[in-house]
Amino acid sequence: MPMSEGLTTVLAVTACGAVVAATEAMAIPLLRRAAVVDVPGHRSSHAVPTPRGGGIPVAAGLLVAAGLIGGLDAVFFALAVVAFGMLGTAEDVRGLTVPGRLALQAYGALLVAVLLVSGLAAPAPVLGLLVLLCTAWITGFVNAFNFMDGVNGISGAHALVAGAVYAALGWWMHDWFLVPAGAAVAAGALAFLPWNAGQARVFLGDAGSYALGAVLATLAAYAVLQGVPVEAAAGPLVLYAADTAWTLLRRIRAGERWSEPHRSHVYQRWCDAGWSHQRVAATAASVSALLGLLGAVSLTGQPALRAAADLAGTSVVLAYLRSPELLASRAARAGEAAA
Repeated sequence: MPMSEGLTTVLAVTACGAVVAATEAMAIPLLRRAAVVDVPGHRSSHAVPTPRGGGIPVAAGLLVAAGLIGGLDAVFFALAVVAFGMLGTAEDVRGLTVPGRLALQAYGALLVAVLLVSGLAAPAPVLGLLVLLCTAWITGFVNAFNFMDGVNGISGAHALVAGAVYAALGWWMHDWFLVPAGAAVAAGALAFLPWNAGQARVFLGDAGSYALGAVLATLAAYAVLQGVPVEAAAGPLVLYAADTAWTLLRRIRAGERWSEPHRSHVYQRWCDAGWSHQRVAATAASVSALLGLLGAVSLTGQPALRAAADLAGTSVVLAYLRSPELLASRAARAGEAAA
């Protein structure tokens, strides 16, 4: 890594982590005073009223990092943070209708997508298609990230893993934007985790889950557009996308209203099976790290090895999706043996 880019990475990481660590403690009493508090209900995974909106300092840290990174690429990074962070804050404070929220998310994703593809040399129809695909991807993953942020530490750990993977991909590809951007995401998530893992004092809220989801989706899209294989770019995000898509499909097939809150994600069913929040978060993050590593095999350029890694990754995802049934079957056998 060139010395100037290395210094940029160090500054972006240090600044992002410092902003989150310094402002999170100040944000919590302000959120309580503003009554931005998540009151537990029958679908909740927590039992104590807890402030939400703890992702606002994370978004602020990412903005500072974007300013230090500089350049045109940092513009779409910052736009993703601002557009989705503000939308999430509005959702935390006032709430939005489902159609209104989706429309605003799609508009924000469209703006980011236009900036993402604006520098590419391709025919107008191809650019238009890429904009539509990026818009759909960013909108979809923002919602997936939000849906999966349901137990303490899970999304902070996921963002830590994914950010580190994108920084490593940037180093491998000699992309000196992806390195500091991914590292800053990892640093912001790491600085947030002490406030959320274990006994949570604050939740990311929609402000944090929207901003982090948008940034990670944007970095994945950027990586693909820069020539990173799809498996490598999508690897650390596959778990969240697969869990959300599978749960949505199951609910639609069961005739349930998909837009209503529920407790049927795989990770939520792990909790229902008796797993602690810490075990759920650590396991999900470990699986995401494994999928990131398997995806990175595509960088070797060896077709047979790449195909084997793809098959292994698919098997890991399928095992994850089937795990609640396996846990239930094991519990049933244990109950029969005890009887």
